[in-house]
Amino acid sequence: MSLATTTNYLTPTGREEPWRFTPLNRIGGLHDPSVELHDRISLEPSDIPAGVTITVEDALAFPPLSANEDQVVTRIREGVSKVLVVTIATNAEVALPIFLVRTILDMNPEISRVQVKAGVNSHATLVISNSGDGIFAEEIELNLAAGSNVRFITLQEWGSKAVHVARHHAIIAKDATFTSFVVTVGGSLVRLLPTVEYTGPGSSAELFGLYFATDGQHLEHRVHVEHGVPGAKSRVNYKGALNGDSARTVWIGDVFIKAAAQGTDTYELNRNLLLSDGARADSVPNLEIDTGDIVGAGHASTTGRFDDEQLFYLMSRGIPSEEARRLVIRGFFSEIVSKLNLDEVEERIMARIDNELATVKI
Repeated sequence: MSLATTTNYLTPTGREEPWRFTPLNRIGGLHDPSVELHDRISLEPSDIPAGVTITVEDALAFPPLSANEDQVVTRIREGVSKVLVVTIATNAEVALPIFLVRTILDMNPEISRVQVKAGVNSHATLVISNSGDGIFAEEIELNLAAGSNVRFITLQEWGSKAVHVARHHAIIAKDATFTSFVVTVGGSLVRLLPTVEYTGPGSSAELFGLYFATDGQHLEHRVHVEHGVPGAKSRVNYKGALNGDSARTVWIGDVFIKAAAQGTDTYELNRNLLLSDGARADSVPNLEIDTGDIVGAGHASTTGRFDDEQLFYLMSRGIPSEEARRLVIRGFFSEIVSKLNLDEVEERIMARIDNELATVKI
């Protein structure tokens, strides 16, 4: 199935607040209703652990679970005929990670939808890896039932021509725990929307992100956490490095605490490390609070160069300057990489970062 037109659709111009940082001329027409989009389920599971089922279902039988204001997501919802559904059984303790792999090898714009349903008191880790070169838009919705615990890892290991626009939305019920890792180390343009909403007290979310932009790359992450129930917790920690005269990253961190969300505990952090004079990192943390009855709410953002004291310490012990600088960058990322708790994935990500660092003239 392909989609060339949409209904009730206002094409973004770049003047709208959600699009003002995005170079629309580089997103392959994913926002443009005159551009044909191809509907395809491109994710392939490797081994499927016990307690997990993966099926392809009719989209009409699995309508979207959440509200949406993003125009590309609107096109996805109107254009797909099938949905990939990942179901984690009630009370399932899934010891092995669920791996879903996507490799795109052509530049025909395509779209996809995924729904993940975690049963009551279930525990699982889902890893989605993306590679190749293509123009791709997706929506992933994760519905966590009461007491469930889901670790969700997405790896953007695209080639140099890839365009990837996506929304990852988690709906977290009472006493459920959601941990997200977004790793972006490839692609020409990547624009991701990790978003969270809470439906029951005692729920919590930790959102981690890592990105490395080199010359010509535009990597954009727009995080939105909506606290609408009492007694929920969120933590956001995204870290990025940039190298190259036209390397560009954008991080938006929006946390909205509604009037009904008494006892909210939230904090968001973004740190950027600039490795060249021409690199640019935009970082915009935002807090909107409609109640004074909260545990805490804060945010911080930093953008800068190397820590000279760390460099001096390493060089004073005989480590050459270039190697010392690379060790500092590796250490900068290790805080988040080490939390993945998957040796295979950690090694892959650090190898990709090392390959990027090998080309860096610091």
